[in-house]
Amino acid sequence: MNLLILFIVLNVANVIIQTVKSIATVKCGKTVAALANAVAYGLYTFVVIFMTIDGINIWLKAGIIAVANFIGVYVVKAIEQKMEKEHLWKIELAIPIANHDAQDIHHTLELREIPNNWITLGSWNIFNCYCMTKHQTEICQSIAKDLHGKISAYQATPLT
Repeated sequence: MNLLILFIVLNVANVIIQTVKSIATVKCGKTVAALANAVAYGLYTFVVIFMTIDGINIWLKAGIIAVANFIGVYVVKAIEQKMEKEHLWKIELAIPIANHDAQDIHHTLELREIPNNWITLGSWNIFNCYCMTKHQTEICQSIAKDLHGKISAYQATPLT
């Protein structure tokens, strides 16, 4: 029984570390990514050894690994989502003039507390919206979709 518990714990820990390693490889610098990779494959060696132990049925091992993968990835992604910072986004909406009055759209955006400005260019009203939250961005996406417009998004990033 202790062997089974250790196998479960090692697999969940392995999946969590492997998921963190994948995220670190994409989002972090080379030192953090290399460290995460080293730790992940170091632990994986133990997991491989435990997979070869005869005391646990192969189907039980497969089930444990599947559940461990679901739990591990879910936990890491939930933590990542909670830690995610809000960013300033400039959302550009291009709405055909025929589909709506620019003043109405401007007023709707202001009621939703989305700072914006706009110009008319040919047969389009172009709105520059400045979104501080995901919710504001979703509102802009909804407006573009409802009015058969086009949307572009730009994340504000510091100059380095």
